[in-house]
Order: sequence, then structure tokens, then C-alpha cells
Amino acid sequence: MSEPFIIEIWGEPAGIVLREGNAFRFHATARPFFELDGTQFTTPGHARLAAARLQRGSRRTSFAH
Repeated sequence: MSEPFIIEIWGEPAGIVLREGNAFRFHATARPFFELDGTQFTTPGHARLAAARLQRGSRRTSFAH
């Protein structure tokens, strides 16, 4: 079994990434990251980048209201 990678964005837990074959699957642990749950990435860094982009988009939406 591979070691899990914990993904945090600005100190907030976003999810855990586990190696599955040649890919890394993201398992979300909080909002707004549930949208990425189950998504496969080529590296843990790509998963973190996707989570950061998702959070940034979520913050823009919440500030607009």
C-alpha cells in the first residue's frame, strides 16, 4: 500500500491523495473540494493545484454575495 499524501490549501485540509497504479486519486475531506473527489491526477502536486484553483474560485463566489 502506498503512503497517502495530505493536501492542505492555506492550512485548511482539502483531501488525501493515494497512488493507484500510475495515477493519484484525490479523496476530498472538506468543502469546496468534494467536487474533486475521486479525480485522478498524474502527481500529488497536480491534485494540490486543482484544489487551490477550486478554493480560489469558491472564495470569489462567496465574496460576490
